[in-house]
Amino acid sequence: MYSFTSRQPSEDVVDLTASPSRNGFSRRKLSGARPPQNGLNPHIGAKKLVVKNLKKQSDWNPDEYFNSTWVRLDDALNKVFSGGQSTLPLEDLYRCVENLCRQGKASAVNSRLNEHLVKHLKGTVLTGLRLRSAQDEVSTLRAVLSAWSTWTSQVTIIRCIFYYMDRAYLLAYSKTNLNDVCISQFRSIVFEDPSLKSKVINGTCELVSRDRKQQDVDRHVLREAISMFHALATYSSSFEPRLLAMTQTFILSWAQDTSQSQKLPDYVRGLQALMSREVERCDLLGLDSATKRSIIDVIEEHSIQVQVDYLVESSSLAELLDNNDTASLEQLYELLKRRRLGKDLKPSFAKWTEETGTSIIFDDKAQDDMVVRLLSLKRRLDNTWNKCFQRDPELGHGLREAFETFMNKTKKGQSTWGTDNSKTGEMIAKYVDMLLRGGSKAIPTELSVGKGSSTEDREEDDDAGMDEDAEVNAQLDQVLDLFRFIHGKAVFEAFYKKDLAKRLLMGRSASADAERSMLTRLKTECGAGFTQNLEQMFKDVELGREEMSGYKDRLDSMESKPGALDLSVNVLSAAAWPTYPDIQVVIPADVNTAIEHFERYYKSKHSGRKLSWKHSLAHCQMKASFPKGTKEFVVSSFQAIILLLFNGLPQGEKLSYDHIKSVSGLPEAEVKRTLQSLACAKLRPLTKHPVGKEINTEDTFTVNLAFNHPRYRVRINQVQLKETKQENKETHERVAEDRNFECQAAIVRIMKSRKTIGHSELVAEVITATRSRGVLAVADIKKNIDRLIEKDYMEREEGNTYSYVA
Repeated sequence: MYSFTSRQPSEDVVDLTASPSRNGFSRRKLSGARPPQNGLNPHIGAKKLVVKNLKKQSDWNPDEYFNSTWVRLDDALNKVFSGGQSTLPLEDLYRCVENLCRQGKASAVNSRLNEHLVKHLKGTVLTGLRLRSAQDEVSTLRAVLSAWSTWTSQVTIIRCIFYYMDRAYLLAYSKTNLNDVCISQFRSIVFEDPSLKSKVINGTCELVSRDRKQQDVDRHVLREAISMFHALATYSSSFEPRLLAMTQTFILSWAQDTSQSQKLPDYVRGLQALMSREVERCDLLGLDSATKRSIIDVIEEHSIQVQVDYLVESSSLAELLDNNDTASLEQLYELLKRRRLGKDLKPSFAKWTEETGTSIIFDDKAQDDMVVRLLSLKRRLDNTWNKCFQRDPELGHGLREAFETFMNKTKKGQSTWGTDNSKTGEMIAKYVDMLLRGGSKAIPTELSVGKGSSTEDREEDDDAGMDEDAEVNAQLDQVLDLFRFIHGKAVFEAFYKKDLAKRLLMGRSASADAERSMLTRLKTECGAGFTQNLEQMFKDVELGREEMSGYKDRLDSMESKPGALDLSVNVLSAAAWPTYPDIQVVIPADVNTAIEHFERYYKSKHSGRKLSWKHSLAHCQMKASFPKGTKEFVVSSFQAIILLLFNGLPQGEKLSYDHIKSVSGLPEAEVKRTLQSLACAKLRPLTKHPVGKEINTEDTFTVNLAFNHPRYRVRINQVQLKETKQENKETHERVAEDRNFECQAAIVRIMKSRKTIGHSELVAEVITATRSRGVLAVADIKKNIDRLIEKDYMEREEGNTYSYVA
């Protein structure tokens, strides 16, 4: 066994491997103030140092490591571009790039990577594409798309390998990323190559052109091309301008060819379909919203704005309106509205409305249906304006102006007896009379509410299902719409007043409420002055009822009555009612007695008044016995007088025409008209010999013993309700005469206020002053001026002026 003595270290040697104490001395126990005997004394100079455990310096070389690592990365890039499999996993390659970047080699890695990418794009990709550039444009496009697709997949792998450099270096210092760098290199090296760029763009446009022509096109290729343009940031600069230019050329050609070869409805439908296909294509291919708007603008400009004259051409629009093609009209307005050109339809729309309305009011063969046709036209055009033209204000003004124009057109002809009165005013008054006499049953089927001319009209009719009174009121409102267009309302007033009188006197109104409602409408529309006489007519009827009530009370209080005849009398104010001629007739004795008794009663209450009996307006009820039963006839007074001549005659005895005329005392015209209603109409209580439709002076008449009717009470056609040609002529002539008087009164008022006035100015002011009652033609106004000059109301001076003579 060996033993070694411990070697005490010299006090001058410091062990640097020992752990120092907190105060810099070696650990030892201190006692009192005795200084340390071992360790470093700060007051003594440096001694010999001994360093232990010092490692040897490494022989590692960074440049060699970079080169060896890049060899691995370069091999991996070659494998990526060639489609092979790298020998190292992506994670190891990523670690290699990370290590290089951490050693400050990021810039060198980026430079070598760029060199490799450029080399591959120029040496492999571009060279291969140039070899195929001799093919057609679409084939070249497909080749570039294939190269782009391969490149994007390769870039994805490269980004995974160089991700650390991308984030730690490129993004931090270059403010870009590896993906943008790769895209930029492909764009500058491959896409911008002169031999490829134009073919790629043209090939894409060629596929779009084929798709527009509805040829078989692989839209997947188009979507990939658009996606590539977006990714390469060449969409707006290279592709979009070329696409818009091609679109403009296509639309110009399409619009010109279609407008020349097809009718307007086909053009409108084709353009709608074209625009729908363009929008669908833009969405399907992924075009920018700005591009879609630009394409639509190009289509609208060159197929609508440039072709606006064709779209609003009057003959084409007239064809659509004639056929009531609401679908095409709606599409046409929608197209024009896109360029704010809907108002351009106004001239053609107003022209067709005016021409159609004029043909209706001047159609002498169908004058009885004038108002029905006008109302049908108004309903159809209102529906067109509401549904097809979307209540366009300009078109609405045009529609009203057109109606106002043709409704006030006049011409001197047989229908107005040589006057220039408005025929529409007369026919509207007669149509209102038909409504108020017949109620809802008199409404024509084509105008009946809920029974429009088409299924769509019935579905959109908000008033469908209303009761009869409401339906009549609805019809009156529609008629009033036509009435508002008439300037001269004197003709309407004259005929409405005459027909109202017959309805009131003969009790032929279907509804008293409808009568009052129409009177209120006229008062609201034309003022109280227009309806003053009409209101007085209603008051006279009410006063007549009160008068008859008092008369019957007096008869009940009398011991001796004038007879069993039930007399009813209407006392009318002569100023308010139409003028009726006095027709001579022999009144039966019992009727005459009752009339005289009523006269005595009336004069006892109203002194100074004179009664003028109008027997032509009277009607009565009488019983008639026939072999097949007893009937009660409702007839006119003239019919009753003639029927009473056959009372008590032996069976089969005939009365001649001359005998009936002499005994009744009626004029020849009234005798023929009354006999025709009794012996030639549908219901014939008398038989004419020989049988015929016309009454001759040689004819004889007998009681029709075979007369029969399922009802007890029978209304025989009352001739007085039917207007004769003579009555129509007298009404028109009276209105024309009144208009001349009104014209002369207006001239005098104007001359009295102006004293001196020129001819043209006077005519203009007369037209304005007489517009509400009916404007005369300029030639007729001049005639009235001459008449007033002859009457010394005014005189003609030099310079074609007139002066008032006080």
